[in-house]
Amino acid sequence: MGRMRTRAEFLAARRGRRLNGPLFFIEARDRQDGAEARLGLTVTRKVGNAVERNRIRRRLREAVRLECGAAMAEGFDFVVVARRDLLGVPFATLKSELSRRLARARPDRPKPGGDGHPSGTD
Repeated sequence: MGRMRTRAEFLAARRGRRLNGPLFFIEARDRQDGAEARLGLTVTRKVGNAVERNRIRRRLREAVRLECGAAMAEGFDFVVVARRDLLGVPFATLKSELSRRLARARPDRPKPGGDGHPSGTD
């Protein structure tokens, strides 16, 4: 998994899907190049002081490293924008929530409630 480093990469990710959640939201953009997935983390000053923001970033990086990296689709950029509530949740909850959100962005995942057939027809 790569890292997003430039402002232009973060701004480009804003044009993708937005997956909302209680602890953070994720902006996911398909680069359509099939290269490794890239991750960017954003923790604004509204979240807290520098110590708190850095702790949030460390928790997110570790959750991705341990469990969520495999859920990231190749060729995608993911920007995780953290909320303050992330500080108080158990680490297991953070990992499962992050995994679930990242998996929702995968292009190969089936549509909700769908087996490929239009509803109401036989």
